[in-house]
Amino acid sequence: MVVGEVIPLVFSFYKGSEFYKAIALEGTLGCTSIHVIKIYYQQKNLMYGGFVMIKNLQDTTTLLNGVNMPGFGLGVWQVKEGNEVVNSVKYAIKAGYKSIDTAAAYKNEAGVGQAIKETGVPREELFITTKVWNADQGYESTLTAFEQSTKKLGVDYVDLYLIHWPVAGKYKDTWKALEKLYKDGKVRAIGVSNFHQHHLEDLLADAEITPMVNQIELHPLLTQVELREFCKSIGMKVEAWSPLGSGKILDNPVIKEVAEKYNKTVAQVILRWDIQHDIITIPKSTKENRIIENADVFDFELSAEDMAKIDGLNKNERTGPDPDNFNF
Repeated sequence: MVVGEVIPLVFSFYKGSEFYKAIALEGTLGCTSIHVIKIYYQQKNLMYGGFVMIKNLQDTTTLLNGVNMPGFGLGVWQVKEGNEVVNSVKYAIKAGYKSIDTAAAYKNEAGVGQAIKETGVPREELFITTKVWNADQGYESTLTAFEQSTKKLGVDYVDLYLIHWPVAGKYKDTWKALEKLYKDGKVRAIGVSNFHQHHLEDLLADAEITPMVNQIELHPLLTQVELREFCKSIGMKVEAWSPLGSGKILDNPVIKEVAEKYNKTVAQVILRWDIQHDIITIPKSTKENRIIENADVFDFELSAEDMAKIDGLNKNERTGPDPDNFNF
């Protein structure tokens, strides 16, 4: 993208206390709004690949509404409630992690909340994400589900609340509930998970607020380039779940070769690839040494050639369901 280039764009933002939703279609937008869009992309085109690359675990990326979100965090999908999740979160926070990603469907929000409380780290220093599950989607049921999640987490607010999957016929009403939670100050940012481009376009047709994050399955065998570019075009950040392909790509010979070159693990190379593509990443582990090792990715940089090698591994191969074909 060229700084100042006018492209088809849906762009929602707050200026002071006023909400704006701008749609740029080849010069149909007024000068003020075009100026705002130019400023936004000028801010993003400062460093590597047109964004400010994170340099440590505490470093953040700026969401569409100005909220700063850590670019690297801990995911707790498939981490058991009780000691396993409590210890995982405590290990991560001890290692310097600031972002923890959970969900109602993971059934471990209470353990995440317990760990946060036991660490004694001030709430405002952490970034907590959770998600509304499919069975709870709908306007009133989402509001109820949110209150249940915050109660389990033991928090007064959530930093990022996501729609977990695009349930047909429900996600628009669910989004309206998220917009209300956002306007009421109960969440600092709102977004979606597992949304394809057509889901996003459908949602944006009626949304007041553009989702700030789209959390999707993303790894070297499923690079989702077109979806990433679409999200970028509307100012939405992409976050990778299962960034290591559920462990299925840790034996990939191409990445192994790259890892040997940098004296790093395959996992570290993949997570570094995320960072250099401006992808928020949340690797999961229950082992303290692996949680620490996963975050040791800030002392090297992959060359353009090695980035291209990893990019070339894409097979559009999923480890989880396709958002166009799920039945839960």
